[in-house]
Amino acid sequence: MEVSIESSWKAQLVDEFEQPYFHELTSFVKQEYTQNTCYPKGKDIFSAFDHCAFHETKVVIIGQDPYHGPNQANGLCFSVKDGIPHPPSLVNIFKEIKVDMQKAYPESGNLERWADQGVLLLNATLTVRAHEAGSHQKKGWEQFTDAVIKTVSSELEGVVFLLWGGFAKKKSSLIDKSKHHILTSGHPSPLSANRGLWFGNQHFSKTNSLLVQMGKEPIDW
Repeated sequence: MEVSIESSWKAQLVDEFEQPYFHELTSFVKQEYTQNTCYPKGKDIFSAFDHCAFHETKVVIIGQDPYHGPNQANGLCFSVKDGIPHPPSLVNIFKEIKVDMQKAYPESGNLERWADQGVLLLNATLTVRAHEAGSHQKKGWEQFTDAVIKTVSSELEGVVFLLWGGFAKKKSSLIDKSKHHILTSGHPSPLSANRGLWFGNQHFSKTNSLLVQMGKEPIDW
């Protein structure tokens, strides 16, 4: 079936789009967007891929669900549109970067600037009903995004995977550890961060060190 996604990803995932589960998922999502308010906007569902071509992927960050409040989700995990207040997890990400990388706290929470440098900001579930967290889970998105992770693992080399929190850490079983780097920590949400499981993980400087060791350009976080 025809899916509007960046061409290099389409080439890698073409078989996935023909699977029965993906046809069912597409029907479900179309119906949800017709009958309910859902996020992100339809044109932004595959935005994480559109900003980060397959062979340019250097880092993968795995989230769970899009934000379910008005005008927040833009198709990239942890990211919000320009001018939108930063959600608590994003605040803690920026606080860690400020200390780890000695960078000023940014005005915009739009992480397209990371994606454009080769950071795939992948939510496990790519859509959600307004104000109903988890409402589109277990409808097929997880099977699709697991296939994305497996494809990155099998077809690329030297990708740095950042797995934050218990949900993301479970994805490590999909990654070939002989070819790639995995950094894990607690989730940046206040619940985890305030228990000392997030701050000080230095994932941003560690990622850049790994990239430089592999002869790749570091990320301007």
